[in-house]
Amino acid sequence: MVQWDDEADVLVVGFGGAGACAAIEAADHGAAVLALERFDGGGATAISGGVVYAGGGTAQQKEAGFDDTPEAMLRYLRVETAGAVSDETLREFCESSNDNLEWLQRQGVPFDSSFCPYKTSYPTNRHYLYYSGNEIVPPYRDEAEPAPRGHRVRGKGTSGKGLTDNLEAAARSRGVRVWRQTAVTELITDDQGRVAGLRCRQVPGGLKRALHRLLSRWNRKLNIYYRPLGKRLDAPIRRLERSGTFKRVRARRGIVLAAGGFVFDKAALAEHAPAYRAGSPLGTIGDDGSGIRLGQAAGGATTRMHRVSAWRFINPPVALSKGVLVDRAGERFVNELAYGAKVGERMVEQHDGRAHLIADQRIVDEARRQLPRQCLWFQRLQMEYLLRAGHIEADSVEELARRTGIDPDGLARTLAAYNSGEPDEFGKAEDHRQTIGPGPYYAFDCSLRTKRGYPCPMITLGGLTVDERTGMVTRADGSGIDGLYAAGRNATGICSESYVSGLSIADCVHSGRRAGRHVAEGIRR
Repeated sequence: MVQWDDEADVLVVGFGGAGACAAIEAADHGAAVLALERFDGGGATAISGGVVYAGGGTAQQKEAGFDDTPEAMLRYLRVETAGAVSDETLREFCESSNDNLEWLQRQGVPFDSSFCPYKTSYPTNRHYLYYSGNEIVPPYRDEAEPAPRGHRVRGKGTSGKGLTDNLEAAARSRGVRVWRQTAVTELITDDQGRVAGLRCRQVPGGLKRALHRLLSRWNRKLNIYYRPLGKRLDAPIRRLERSGTFKRVRARRGIVLAAGGFVFDKAALAEHAPAYRAGSPLGTIGDDGSGIRLGQAAGGATTRMHRVSAWRFINPPVALSKGVLVDRAGERFVNELAYGAKVGERMVEQHDGRAHLIADQRIVDEARRQLPRQCLWFQRLQMEYLLRAGHIEADSVEELARRTGIDPDGLARTLAAYNSGEPDEFGKAEDHRQTIGPGPYYAFDCSLRTKRGYPCPMITLGGLTVDERTGMVTRADGSGIDGLYAAGRNATGICSESYVSGLSIADCVHSGRRAGRHVAEGIRR
């Protein structure tokens, strides 16, 4: 007999985007909900850009003058997701996309229809609707009529915290309890194999709790911009957590795992995706795979653990997309207008994680003129660094190749082909092409490895296998684990093969609501 310290109908492990959505939905279906959060809440969603990938004819799309349909969204995402989920699930995701966006608005999350007229990785505070993926790039534009589906939460700077703050307020208004600074260490099953509760450890009150909160906040900020600095705080945070008090909490209906990915687990990256070890992990140190391991210990299977999304953005300013991105052999390998995750995937999977963007003086001058109106402060800091100091400059192509380690003959052939006037081999739009003219020439190191000023952020995409109708965690044989569900990056989902901005948060909403709804019903198998 287990001596329980507390209980609730539904326990949610992790209170970021997916966890908050699960908690709200479970509460709306009559469940008493307790969320257990290792830090202060919000997770990786809180430090994200707050972009939700939505379409099919949202109010914001219509106000901006775009006619989108669920079918067009489905045709586009079929190419992007490449079978990560069944076609039935993908269709349901697209058909419910507008409803999920309206649901977020009912929770107090604000959106806006102001459309960004140029290609960007993230819009400024003047724009909140944009092409957040590869919609205007071939072959995607050939599959479906392009439509902007990146819906950025309205707010200054990166908008993720505006999203999670409103979701937390909505959860609390429904009576959802939240235990902060509480790490879940073990799932507890009954003698029928049903997940019946969990064991957790809470940071003690007073000075230790205050210090844990302070160090965690600084750790999260430093990790975004330069992981080697943030890493110095990992050990003190974990020591404080180990000093905590254990509790056992009963789940009368079930548990939802929503504790993020595993990008901060170096051992797991080395095992599943070794080519990405040099990238800069994005999220919080709670994205250490702990939620996935909890599910595995209960018998859950995993899939697509090798899939990692590394973001090598080369715009804004959009003028830099007129340059050519080459590997060490001097060969182009991607359309420079492609979404940063597609650039990163090609660079890592096919070109040893190394690349340089080659530009001439005209491109650099145009990019400098665009900085004030196309970049938010963090983008401008990165690009100011690149344009002022973070590059190699040479008067000739041969000298530039020698100084960067690029094959000079390969680079010369690539530039000659690019300047030939022939149709671009990667389908880059003509208004984003121009002849690479006389020197001086510039080379910007776009490689995967972590470096000050211009990191290559990355997130993991794989996780626990789940029943796509319910979100219930499944075993290797496909059978469900009673009482256990997963959502967000703890689970495989819509974006587990390929990522574009907003797709992970949209999947958090979709999978979080799905899991919350079904766990509240207390389904048994």
